[in-house]
Amino acid sequence: MSHRPTRVLVLNSGSSSVKYQLLDMRDSSRLAVGLVERIGEQTSRLKHSCLGTGDTREAVGPIADHEAALKAVAEELAKDGLGLDSPELAAIGHRVVHGGMFFTEPTVIDDAVLDEIERLIPVAPLHNPANLTGIRTAQALRPDLPQVAVFDTAFHTTMPESAARYAIDPRIADRYRIRRYGFHGTSHAYVSRATARLLGRTPEEVNVIVLHLGNGASASAVRGGRCVDTSMGMTPLEGLVMGTRSGDLDPAVIFHLARVGGMSMDEIDTLLNKRSGLFGLCGDNDMREIRRRIDEGDEDAELAFDIYVHRLKKYIGAYCAVLGRVDAVAFTAGVGENAAPVREAAVAGLEGLGLAVDPELNGARGDEPRLISPAGARVAVAVVPTDEELEIATQTYALVGTGSAPVGNNS
Repeated sequence: MSHRPTRVLVLNSGSSSVKYQLLDMRDSSRLAVGLVERIGEQTSRLKHSCLGTGDTREAVGPIADHEAALKAVAEELAKDGLGLDSPELAAIGHRVVHGGMFFTEPTVIDDAVLDEIERLIPVAPLHNPANLTGIRTAQALRPDLPQVAVFDTAFHTTMPESAARYAIDPRIADRYRIRRYGFHGTSHAYVSRATARLLGRTPEEVNVIVLHLGNGASASAVRGGRCVDTSMGMTPLEGLVMGTRSGDLDPAVIFHLARVGGMSMDEIDTLLNKRSGLFGLCGDNDMREIRRRIDEGDEDAELAFDIYVHRLKKYIGAYCAVLGRVDAVAFTAGVGENAAPVREAAVAGLEGLGLAVDPELNGARGDEPRLISPAGARVAVAVVPTDEELEIATQTYALVGTGSAPVGNNS
């Protein structure tokens, strides 16, 4: 009986960074984790941890490009006996931000898949090019190994057309691929299932509102395990107030800034994506720092927090209406998992919808999924730590672990 490899390397290639994890899918354990950041600069930094030995190594120095970064990652893994040439490695799973409507599930990468990811660059100019670079570099290092794309948008492709379409001429929309795609899909998929487990039920039995609150933030309405609405749109700019992104905005603001403010499209793009949100409102996009400033009586920080929570509360109410029956609201990601004041404020005044948090449970910290609503609450409120890398590894291994993975498998 031949031995089946059980390890999956997960790569998340950003524009100037590569995050990675090596997992053993027999028990979903992490063997190594790391980060390469500031790629292309003289002060590039690689931090690598081998979880089996507890060793952590860090190096600072120029890493020219993603190819050099992945070679450095391969060298670090090899030092721990976990190299890319290991026969235990079953596949490499890649986070790809935008899969459009074409990719509805994890997909083994071939030339046609690469071409389609490339065609989607106009609707994901910040992310898809970096994702492609990571894939091509990994292919060059291990051309014999299955490479799997797991798409941020895939979980949201179950949205009905009434939720996914914008109210513009459908011929123009179709020509330029304008529709609501949604993002953070691996997180929403993982957290919605984990919330069902926390309630002792199957995903098919529960309706969940997932609030992924990090520097980027998104909400989703999940009915019976399928996404029916989400806050991000054609790009990750729509929806909630975020660390540096504005979220929902009257489109005419853009025309006004161009015509009256004399700003270029690039300047407006930078303003809305990188200099808005919490940062634009008060100069900080770290919720811990904003809360510290509020405690000191800073009015700008308090207003930024109030705007953030107001938008969040609107989406919770809207998704209660979309779902009809809500079994749980789950907070996740950096802010959702750690900022008790955000969770408290988000559901304050929503008792009529069955939502409330227990102050003591909400204030307690922990790494495991947990309920923070009072006993007997009509709607469970939960904190569910997300694990996007495990989700990518799980989807990748499910596709290739049998050794019979289809290529370009999508519908």
